[in-house]
Amino acid sequence: MPKNKGKGGKNRRRGKNENDNEKRELTFKEEGQEYAQVVKMLGNGRLEAQCFDGEKRLGHIRGKLRKKVW
Repeated sequence: MPKNKGKGGKNRRRGKNENDNEKRELTFKEEGQEYAQVVKMLGNGRLEAQCFDGEKRLGHIRGKLRKKVW
């Protein structure tokens, strides 16, 4: 019988989940920006949001954040 040389399974490909928990400086809204709360996920990185000024708006998640689990 041949000797087992492989590492077996897909676990080695997944890598480690490293959450460094780095402290970041809190960024506040600037002129032309507004805070909002997500009401509904629409798919394809789009969402319906209720803004704190009372308006309901359509938004999208930028590419860097889109890679995270939503």
